[in-house]
Amino acid sequence: MKSLSYSTLLLDMDGVLAEVSGSYRASIVSTCHKYGANSVTADLIADWKARGGCNNDWKLSLDLINEDPNGQKGLTLDQVTETFEEFYQGTKETSGLCELETLIPDKKNLVELRKRSNKVGIVTGRPLKDCEKFLKLHGLTDLVDCCVCMEDGPAKPDPFPVLECCRRLGVDPSSSVVLIGDTPDDIRAAVAAGCSGVGVATPEAVEEQVKKGEPFDKSKLCLAMQDCGVDTILEPGFDKLVEYFPSKV
Repeated sequence: MKSLSYSTLLLDMDGVLAEVSGSYRASIVSTCHKYGANSVTADLIADWKARGGCNNDWKLSLDLINEDPNGQKGLTLDQVTETFEEFYQGTKETSGLCELETLIPDKKNLVELRKRSNKVGIVTGRPLKDCEKFLKLHGLTDLVDCCVCMEDGPAKPDPFPVLECCRRLGVDPSSSVVLIGDTPDDIRAAVAAGCSGVGVATPEAVEEQVKKGEPFDKSKLCLAMQDCGVDTILEPGFDKLVEYFPSKV
């Protein structure tokens, strides 16, 4: 196994920083069920995410509805997006599922990574407003130098978001730049950009693996990442990542 050493940190948000099984994932399920696609479950979503090309949860919801024999046909992406956002953001009458999100890693670990990394960037498929809201809510804004979000250009697995983040940070794409992600799209984007990719298992996936009595890194998404050139796969919270960033002291 190669020795791992990085100098610049890029972080995906959903499943890496933010626990989203009860927010984004639940919003997909609720949206699909509203339009008759009752076969859609969290497990099915994990299957699609493991296949790749599913970085936009609005489009994924539409695709899942169209795939279900009982799903309402003829819906537009705008219609599905509006419904999804009602579940996720909430309405005047109901609270949004976004309120259920929690921070996965220990903030002290993120502070230490900030000290050791030359720069820190966010590379996420979230809209900018959702990204900034989460960072502000959990007191992480000052730990991040830039955010590349949905509005900025092509989504992962296209290398654009990783390359754009490197450009904004003023660093050259190289193996010393690492993207931490939870899906094969994250790892493919990092590798295609000439950077490194480290996978992290999501809390809900690890919970399922524990129930099965199987290793945390043998879930569907982890196995898919292993086929994409990932350097290593870490447990939720990625505490061990600090070891791969040499201390500047």
